[in-house]
Amino acid sequence: MADRSEGRREWRVTGMDCGACAAKVRGAVERLPGVEGVDVALMAERLRLTLDADQTSPERIEKAVRDVGFGIAPKGARPEKPKGGFVLPDGAFPAAEEESEPEDDNTAGTETVPTPSWYQTSKGRLVLGTGALLAAAWASRLVVPAEIAHWAFVLATLIGIVPVAQRAFAMTRAGMPFTIEMLMTIAAGGALVIGEPEEAALVVFLFAVGELLEGISAGKARDSIRALSKLVPKTARVEVGGRTREVSAERLQVGQIVQVRPGDRMPCDGEVINGTSGVDESPVTGESVPILKEPGAEVYAGSINAEALLRVRVTKAAEDNTIARIVRLVEEAESARAPTERFIDRFSRVYMPAVVGAALLVAIVPPLAFGQEWGEWIYRTLALLLIGCPCALVISVPASITSALSTGARNGLLMKGGAVIEAAARTTHVAFDKTGTLTHGKPRVTDVSVLTGDEDDLMALAASVEAGASHPLGQAICAEAERRGIDVAATTDSRALPGKGAEASIGGVTVCVGSPRLAEERAAIDDVLRRRIAALEAEGKTVVIVLRDNVPQGMIALRDEPRADAADAVAQLRRLGISSVMLTGDNSRTAQAIADGLGIEQRSELMPEDKVTAIRELTSDARVMMIGDGINDAPALAAAHVGVAMGSGTDVALETADGAILRNRVTDVPGKIRLARATMSNIRQNIAIALGLKAVFLVTTVLGITGLWIAILADTGATVLVTMNALRLLFFRPSDPRDMVGPATKQTPDTDRKTASVTTPLERKHT
Repeated sequence: MADRSEGRREWRVTGMDCGACAAKVRGAVERLPGVEGVDVALMAERLRLTLDADQTSPERIEKAVRDVGFGIAPKGARPEKPKGGFVLPDGAFPAAEEESEPEDDNTAGTETVPTPSWYQTSKGRLVLGTGALLAAAWASRLVVPAEIAHWAFVLATLIGIVPVAQRAFAMTRAGMPFTIEMLMTIAAGGALVIGEPEEAALVVFLFAVGELLEGISAGKARDSIRALSKLVPKTARVEVGGRTREVSAERLQVGQIVQVRPGDRMPCDGEVINGTSGVDESPVTGESVPILKEPGAEVYAGSINAEALLRVRVTKAAEDNTIARIVRLVEEAESARAPTERFIDRFSRVYMPAVVGAALLVAIVPPLAFGQEWGEWIYRTLALLLIGCPCALVISVPASITSALSTGARNGLLMKGGAVIEAAARTTHVAFDKTGTLTHGKPRVTDVSVLTGDEDDLMALAASVEAGASHPLGQAICAEAERRGIDVAATTDSRALPGKGAEASIGGVTVCVGSPRLAEERAAIDDVLRRRIAALEAEGKTVVIVLRDNVPQGMIALRDEPRADAADAVAQLRRLGISSVMLTGDNSRTAQAIADGLGIEQRSELMPEDKVTAIRELTSDARVMMIGDGINDAPALAAAHVGVAMGSGTDVALETADGAILRNRVTDVPGKIRLARATMSNIRQNIAIALGLKAVFLVTTVLGITGLWIAILADTGATVLVTMNALRLLFFRPSDPRDMVGPATKQTPDTDRKTASVTTPLERKHT
């Protein structure tokens, strides 16, 4: 019975605007018996926890959240509008109030609707209402006696503070007395008691403005993430029984055939089975140049068909397509809180009671010890309480992290949460896998050296022998011949020569395509040819000899070439003050040739376990990011401080490593580090803003220089400034080396050469 009653539960919580809101939801439920592992994601509006239903029912969880002023609905149900008019805009979830047919899938819980204008929300109406009352009270001074105008300010204060007080007492009943709502209630009520209704009314109005701005800022950040899910069209054209009909894209099943017309977005992840067209994948990967898609090519949900009709076989269900997994990854990343965020969370729990205690001392010590006026020092105490609220400090980290995750997702740079961002920002060394990471992963023809005839004749002979070959070298030769438009000849007696090459008969002549060793065995190589072969092999290339009746016709050199941007990526890392090393299982000669071309150190002939050993040696005194293909490099990815997988949306890339680079661009590695460093710089700015403003106004308030209305500006103003500063990351361009929110490195271009020659711990051990 116990096993059946325990389990992971999930709800959607609406009405959260800042980190303090998430903390209130967390505090409301984590004190209940049988509740463990509470996870509240602000931007995803998600509450997850492990619940023992024998001790606490799901209904009690929902009541606890509603009691502190938020809406809550089980996963899959329509979102609930919070009952407290002060919390969430009316009309934010109109669909929840309308009759609709029941859904037979799990999409209701993720519905989104257009964000209402600020003046249509209850927070906006509160601002307009309190502002109008305040203006009316000031205007009344011109036409009525001061005694009557006094009561107009009292009325404005009471009307504005009632919903705040309701929240404050609800939070107190939930065991959280130190909230901004309680401080506001005390401050406004205290100001009325000591005869300062004008300031009390102004403070209530400014607080309402601050709350409205917080809600607008949070909504913009949340919308930037939700916009990802809107990339997938709502409907798809499915072929059924020889006809095409339109169905919901969310109901597509694996194996179905869909038609995608020019200009339409892909409704699914799939494989092209008919048609050739350029596809714009920039919504998914950020790649600005359309990619040619032919039968057999993969396409991703959300990408745009640019040219011709494509018939696509669905390969993944809607909940597993690339866009859905990216959205899920970004939302899940909120749970992986950065160490800085966890520290600030712990700090704020101590900070708030400490501020309240200090404020009490300010209220009683001067009057009792020095005979000062009680009213003056109580007034200063009320201002101190408002300034001491930690809202801006609490939201300083999650606001920046959320903006960074959204920016990264739009640019094909995925990182699983704040902890990964913080670790990436501290990276000092990057270790690259070679095959499929720094290189394309497939050999390509690099040199065609003719001894007899011309290049096309030589390629025709080689491609004819290798036609239908399964060996990567043979496939590369055939691909090059096809690229050159060379037709292959008919062959007979084709056979493979294991470990050496292949041969066939063409027009009664035996043609062989094989290794230099095979040519040596057949006495077809002289000293001049031998030197030419050695020169090509010294460049890390694989050489095949084409023989006709054992007479050499020429040589074809192949190599797994570096990606076009690999050298630039290494150079960018160097400018960031980061050392690079290549770890590969390839032979030392090939590895050295690739490394020399890229300007990178290398370790070769490594088995997977050797790569792990190398990473562990590096991590002993450096912060290491490992870049691999997400499959055979998984152990090394796990051993590094940050593991990043290459690959356009593969399951491994999205689910195994700490992050992923969807565009397969090596230059996205320094881009990811730039984004992480910019995020940490933004966080430091936010913390400085939050603490700096409070420090200044705490001093000025104690000295009597500033009063209540400045205090509320210091609190809500700092919160808004922090949030708006974090939103700047939404416009950050990771691909631009010049775009840095903060200083990335103390190096100058003049130090590049010095950095390149720095010996890493790994190199010192093996030299």
